[in-house]
Amino acid sequence: MKPSIPKGTRDFSSTEVAKRNYIFSTIKHSFENFGFQPIETPSFENSSTLMGKYGEEGDRLIFKILNSGDYLKKVDENLLTEKNSQKVISKISEKALRYDLTVPFARYVVQHQNDITFPFKRYQIQPVWRADRPQKGRFREFYQCDADVVGSKSLWQEVEFVQLYDTVFSKLGLQGTTIKLNNRKILSGIAEVIGAKDKLIDFTVALDKLDKIGKEGVVTEMLSKGITQEAIDKVDPLFSFTGSNEDKLTSLKGMLQASEEGMNGVEELSFIVKAIGELGLTSAILDIDVTLARGLNYYTGAIYEVAAPKEVKMGSIGGGGRYDDLTGIFGLKDVSGVGISFGLDRIYLVMEELELFEAVELPKPKVLFLNFDEGENLAKVKAIKTLREADIKTELYPDVATSNKQQKKQWKYVTNRVIEFVVTKVDDDKFTIKNMQTGDQNLLTVNEIIDLVN
Repeated sequence: MKPSIPKGTRDFSSTEVAKRNYIFSTIKHSFENFGFQPIETPSFENSSTLMGKYGEEGDRLIFKILNSGDYLKKVDENLLTEKNSQKVISKISEKALRYDLTVPFARYVVQHQNDITFPFKRYQIQPVWRADRPQKGRFREFYQCDADVVGSKSLWQEVEFVQLYDTVFSKLGLQGTTIKLNNRKILSGIAEVIGAKDKLIDFTVALDKLDKIGKEGVVTEMLSKGITQEAIDKVDPLFSFTGSNEDKLTSLKGMLQASEEGMNGVEELSFIVKAIGELGLTSAILDIDVTLARGLNYYTGAIYEVAAPKEVKMGSIGGGGRYDDLTGIFGLKDVSGVGISFGLDRIYLVMEELELFEAVELPKPKVLFLNFDEGENLAKVKAIKTLREADIKTELYPDVATSNKQQKKQWKYVTNRVIEFVVTKVDDDKFTIKNMQTGDQNLLTVNEIIDLVN
């Protein structure tokens, strides 16, 4: 049987891992520079923790884990006969792989509330899983890099997250990313003034797909969800909202005069836009996008989404928002939160396409001891131990060469891995070492080798 891996997953070569680690370290350094602390949560959670937090579409994408043992034994035969998968799943699966890092973080905050100092700034870099249809930039297993603050309602947190996005993407060399910004209160206000407040979730889920399925597709979906043509006509200006951020804010004020909630959203956006205008951004562009809805049930205020530079066709490479009510679903009321996520895998693809990775140097020994004489190996291994204790990366070629051909194979290994120093022979307590860059060859003690290569 030919070996394979599941669709939507990938193997990573040493070079790819090194490039990914470069992105990880850049993001991690910025997180810590902004005062965030690391945590980790399990790769799977109780199903009750995850289900119902991401909307109907999100729930369908959660990977369920079968109970251990004979999981069908206790299921009522009538349920099996009915073939009602939703009812059967609740009987045979009590756990699920995490869909994102935000809901597990909310669960963490509630469980550890007595050990946390608020406001709590945390970052988390771990894989998540979604039963999505694989395509370019969309995988079933991928990493998220999240930063969140809980315990503060200050809009300066929203301002700081815009700065954090700008900082990371500037350091990675991604010039011209667009940080799209909206507010859930504005979306609620729009739904209110068009008379579709009871259809808010359907309205926002459809609106969020504007860049994917176009105006006609959005209108068709809204109609299918029971939103009237009259209501859709009232939001027609949203489909072609243009101008500067200030122009858009002015238009929204005019559109939402009759909605107190909508006007609150406009005021919050105005604060962020004005603050960023004063502070400035290094390479990113801040853009109000009133069609940005992100169909997740838990956002209550600001909504972020980051688009790659225009020359690269790619979905969002980051996103997030404020979720005042999220910890409330786990029993901890009145704890406001706001956070963002970096899509590592998409960022990687964008950087590859733009050729932003510099030459990556893979881990390799500074000194390699060749293996031409089995009788010398104990002395070589003792020397290697000393060199490693001096924090010098050192290896012994594992297989002894018993022929000229095998010796050439070891020299080829040296060339392929671009190793700087090679030890060939042992003479009492000294070693013949060759500098592969200069060709110089010396007979040195271990301590002299340490001085030479440092």
